[in-house]
Amino acid sequence: MERSERTVVAVGIGTMVVFFALVLLLATGFRVDVPGCITEVKPFERDTVFQVAEKRYELHVVARMWAYQMPAVEFPAGSTVDIYLTSADVIHGFHIDRTNVNLMAVPGTVAYAQVRFHEAGEYPIVCHEYCGIGHQQMLGVIRVVQ
Repeated sequence: MERSERTVVAVGIGTMVVFFALVLLLATGFRVDVPGCITEVKPFERDTVFQVAEKRYELHVVARMWAYQMPAVEFPAGSTVDIYLTSADVIHGFHIDRTNVNLMAVPGTVAYAQVRFHEAGEYPIVCHEYCGIGHQQMLGVIRVVQ
């Protein structure tokens, strides 16, 4: 192997090691939660929101062509929300602005993410996965109050 080839391989391996170390640092040191897919929960058919404990909520969302038909959602600032997402028809996206929540709604599966709303305000929700002719109408909002 030539010197330039060894250099390229070393830089590639070094980059992967740095990337892996940064992912570990974010996951452990900064407690960044990675959204996931839950296999032991059956997909649900209704949108619901309910309080589990003080400042702790569960939001179940069913994405449908071409709307999130979830109830009006309002949480107090500082609340932690467990979001469970499924789809009734095709693949949809679910992104909450100003948060790290970015989920895919796949029919027959349940996606999960947890978010804490520190600041009051409106958090728009958009579908980021093209799902058909009415895709641009898939909007929602979460309101966080003091």
